[in-house]
Amino acid sequence: MKLQWWKILAILLLAYTIVAGFLTDVPRLAILHESIRNLYFHVTMWFTMIIVMLISLIYGIKYLGSQKAEHDIVAEETAKTGVVFGILGLITGSVWAKFTWGAWWVNDAKLNGAAATLLVYFAYLFLRSSIEDSEKRARISAVYSIFAYSMMIVFIMILPRLTDSLHPGNGGNPGFNTYDLDNTMRIVFYPAIIGWTLLALWIAEVRVRIHKLRLKQDEK
Repeated sequence: MKLQWWKILAILLLAYTIVAGFLTDVPRLAILHESIRNLYFHVTMWFTMIIVMLISLIYGIKYLGSQKAEHDIVAEETAKTGVVFGILGLITGSVWAKFTWGAWWVNDAKLNGAAATLLVYFAYLFLRSSIEDSEKRARISAVYSIFAYSMMIVFIMILPRLTDSLHPGNGGNPGFNTYDLDNTMRIVFYPAIIGWTLLALWIAEVRVRIHKLRLKQDEK
């Protein structure tokens, strides 16, 4: 498989994220302490999921207009990749919660919204697996993806800001930019978002290729 420039960039950015994420200085804050380094691994997972799910949504809508199977394949595989990063976001968030809030899971609007988001997308995957006709499956899945992405925005971006939440920037709490995301953290945080997103796109690209090969194999 040809290693394009953006794949090399992904490797470099992730190597930088891991090394700098553990070795560079971070703000010395009460409660958070060194756990604030999880910002590079937890928050970036959710950014990546949102971006990849947006691509899935776009290709689902493109399928409705084009009826091209390739568009449906991209929509499906990017959604699956997004779910993986969503699960990683929940796991890294749970670890962070244990060290800052004293429990693996707390009754927090954003945590509950994240879990609800994954359930919505699990339903998307279940829906796809339950419909045998490929064209009908693609159409229904594309329409459902519009609902799923809309609910994700509501669950993890809108509702937490309207209710009490332990997360920074939600429920009246100041955001990271306000008090602790200094320039030292920014030079790791932003490249981390790009790096994880490129990795997700790389994974999705491989999955799309495998999917197409399987279809060709079935046609023989």
